[in-house]
Amino acid sequence: MGFDLDALRAALLQHGRVCRVVIAAIRGSSPREVGAAMLVWDKGQSGTIGGGALEFEAAETARRQDRKTRLSTHALGPDLGQCCGGSVTLVSEIYDMEDFARLDTEVILRPVTPEAATSPPLAVKRQLAQLRAQGQRPQTQLIDHWMLEPVHKPQQDLWIWGAGHVGRALVDVLAPLPDLAITWVDTATTRFPAHVPAGVTILPGQDPSLLLRHAPVNAQHLVLTYSHELDLALCHGLLLHGFSFAGLIGSATKWARFRSRLAALGHSPAEIARITCPIGTPALGKHPQMIAVGVAAELLARAARREIKEEQRA
Repeated sequence: MGFDLDALRAALLQHGRVCRVVIAAIRGSSPREVGAAMLVWDKGQSGTIGGGALEFEAAETARRQDRKTRLSTHALGPDLGQCCGGSVTLVSEIYDMEDFARLDTEVILRPVTPEAATSPPLAVKRQLAQLRAQGQRPQTQLIDHWMLEPVHKPQQDLWIWGAGHVGRALVDVLAPLPDLAITWVDTATTRFPAHVPAGVTILPGQDPSLLLRHAPVNAQHLVLTYSHELDLALCHGLLLHGFSFAGLIGSATKWARFRSRLAALGHSPAEIARITCPIGTPALGKHPQMIAVGVAAELLARAARREIKEEQRA
C-alpha cells in the first residue's frame, strides 16, 4: 500500500482535475485499511475505500469539494446505514498537474489541516530518519495533522513464462494486485494479446531460458509455456539461478518425468522439491480462469505468511 503516483498521473492526464481520497486512520472495524485510496473526478472514479455508503458519500463530497484539502471523520453506523461499528478518517485532496509535479518520489508528507504546524513534527522527522537508515519504508499514518505516505512500489517480482490461455488468465487475475511487479515472457511478441494490463512488462525472446539471468534471485516464477522441453529448460535454469517461489503447470505424470530428468541434470531431490507442481488448486478445475484463481490464492497466502513472519521478527 502507498501513494500510487502512476495512477494519479494517468487520471490527471485524462481528466485534468482529480480528488484523491485516502483512509488516514480507523477506529474499530473498517471496510478497508489505512492507506486505501480512490481517485474521483467529475463523472467517474477509480480505486476503492471499501464501497458502500461510505464510498458513495465520500465520492459525492469529493466532486463538490472546493478547498484543496479536507479532513473528515465518518462513523460507520446507523448514519451511513452500515454495521461495521467503527469510524474512518478520510483525507480528500484536489490535484492538478502542477501539484503532481511537486510530489516527492519516495515519501509524500504534507499538512492536511489549517491547525498543522508549518513544518513536520519532530516525531515524524525522527521516524523517517530512522527508517531510512535501516532501509525500511514508513507506514501510512496521520500524525499531528500531517499525513505521511510512502510512494507505492511493487514489493514482489513475479515472472510469468508463457502467454497461452493460462498465462493470459493469470495476468488478467494478478495484474490488479498492487504489490506485484509482473514480467511476462514468451518466444515472440505475436504470442501476447493486443492489450496488456498497465504495469505488466512484456519480454519476448526466442530462447526464454536465456532471459533468466535478468530475473532477481528472490523473484517468484510461474512456468506454463507451450513446450514441455522449454518448461524443463526453465525449471533447470531456475534451480541454478535461484528463486523465492517457482510453480510449474502440469499433471502428476508430467511432474514425475520432470523430477527424473532434473535429477539426471544434477539436481538433488531437496532442490527439485522446491518447485511446486501442479500450481493452484486442482480441485477448482482445469479451466484457465480456475487455475488462475487458485494460483492467485496461493501467492496471496504465501505473501500473508511472509508478512506475519516479518512482523514476528520486528
